[in-house]
Amino acid sequence: MTILQSLNNAYNRLAARGEVAPFGYSPEKIGYVIELRADGTMRGKPTPRGPVIKSKQQPEIMVVPKPNKTRTSGVLPFFLWDKTSYLLGITDKPLHQIPDEADRLKADAKARKEHQAFIELNLMLLSSANEPGLCAFIHFLKNWQPENFDQWRWPEEMRGANIVFSYDQGEQVYIHKLPEAIEIWSSQFDGQNVSEGQCLVTGRVGKIAATHNLIKGVPGGQTGGSAITSFQQEASRSYAHEQGENAPVSEVAMFGYTTALNHFLRRGAEGQRHPNKIQVGDTSVVFWAEAPDPELAEIAESAFPAFMSEPPNEESEAKKIGRVLEAIRSGTVDSLEPKLQTGVTFNILGLAPNAARLSIRFWLQDSFGTFVANYQRFLSDMALEPHDERDPHPALWKLLRETAVQGKAENVAPLLAGEWLRAILTGGRYPLSLLSAILTRIKADGEINTRRISILRALLIRNFNSKEAPVAFDPDNENRGYLLGRLFATYVKIQEDALGKDLNSSIKDKYYGSASAQPRKVFRLLDSGSTSHLSKLGKDKPGAKVNHERLLAEIMGHMSPAGDPFPASLSTEEQALFGLGYHHQRGHFFKARPATSPETEA
Repeated sequence: MTILQSLNNAYNRLAARGEVAPFGYSPEKIGYVIELRADGTMRGKPTPRGPVIKSKQQPEIMVVPKPNKTRTSGVLPFFLWDKTSYLLGITDKPLHQIPDEADRLKADAKARKEHQAFIELNLMLLSSANEPGLCAFIHFLKNWQPENFDQWRWPEEMRGANIVFSYDQGEQVYIHKLPEAIEIWSSQFDGQNVSEGQCLVTGRVGKIAATHNLIKGVPGGQTGGSAITSFQQEASRSYAHEQGENAPVSEVAMFGYTTALNHFLRRGAEGQRHPNKIQVGDTSVVFWAEAPDPELAEIAESAFPAFMSEPPNEESEAKKIGRVLEAIRSGTVDSLEPKLQTGVTFNILGLAPNAARLSIRFWLQDSFGTFVANYQRFLSDMALEPHDERDPHPALWKLLRETAVQGKAENVAPLLAGEWLRAILTGGRYPLSLLSAILTRIKADGEINTRRISILRALLIRNFNSKEAPVAFDPDNENRGYLLGRLFATYVKIQEDALGKDLNSSIKDKYYGSASAQPRKVFRLLDSGSTSHLSKLGKDKPGAKVNHERLLAEIMGHMSPAGDPFPASLSTEEQALFGLGYHHQRGHFFKARPATSPETEA
């Protein structure tokens, strides 16, 4: 199934539940409502709509008639609602606040032109209207003058806002929701089509969309929206077809897939992300489930962001998916409910901005159980001891920050987030740019933490099929990269025990980068420096000196006895093992020792 087919199916399910606008309509931000009497006069001043957040009036989201053409330039009036320049003929900014006379005249003329177009369109569509509410709206259009706005002292905050109308017919109803208004709009919606043809999405014959609605809500994309399907350049056309004729998609299917995608990408109240979207680096990831049982689909959709991004905040949500989340993170795919494994088809779409269009980073469609199994394999790759007890399952965005300068999300390399997430979900090889990014950050800032070493281990397991990348400390591992990492950690510990940890610049700060890349240049110097540190320990802590000397001898004993034990350079794979060996040896130093009796001590 293609992306557009799956999104169109998602739209049909959302529309059946009343969560998205019907064909020919769209959710828009409405700032004010004007209440009309039967003769078209206003009943009081316009009423603001929407909640008040932080002492500021916010618009209300309403489903209103929307043409199948995006208003980017030129004059395009809407049906029964619009912003004030079209609906009332007033400028977005008071004329007296525009200093230049030429600009003033231009702005005023533009508003009047837009207002005239609004009147002509609406009077034409309502020429045979009979419902009292629509007749009242006709009277308003015929009698309204732009000068009334200032004369009646309507609030200046209205300028530029979207406005709808209401009418009292026993109860207050919105005029654009009247049955006759819906019927009129439905009959007019197909007025700007290229031709009829067979839709590639549904297979049915119908009106073909010349252009497709824009997609909004992808960070970094165009403010007015970006195209996911378009044919603008001549090189993209074939057989002299124009625009949408090159890949015919019906008006209905186009509206369906774009509405569903915009629904998944939109932000909720107070900037909250939609539950079907997560942001991973520069990639916006939307997902939706298909299942005969709606409850199973809802559980899958709730669980995916919880294990990929962050655990749920609400207690009710945590209870609903807690068992599933625990099975995903600590069990096997077999511990999931069988219907959830194979009875749910899961769709994942990764989008990123690309000029005026959207780039599809990946499109994945499989059973929910398959994605869970691949994620569990990722967890297995990332397993490491000692682990971070405060955050044993860090979100992917936190891991990505380990690759960025200063740990800032905006510094994550382009493409890296999408490539890594795709590899996790498909079970493929991780991007090698991830390896170089982690090694570079460790050398640059000297931070050798659990997250970075976990990533290095995952790369060794997945990309290099390494059998020498253990989860926990392995004293018998004879890989030279791992051994050199252990040896370096031992020199660092000797210095700390001899001089204390409060040093302006430690061995790790000075030499980690060169020691992990070119050991021969550094380790002779470190060995020489450790002699003086051990001598000091012999005076203050003779037992510690003996233990360190034994450990140095043990590590050196695992190295090849023939020739120089310190190679001139290490490959990137060996540098990753160097970091793993360093982390394991450091963790082993601080591992709690079992309690002993006085007799054993003696």
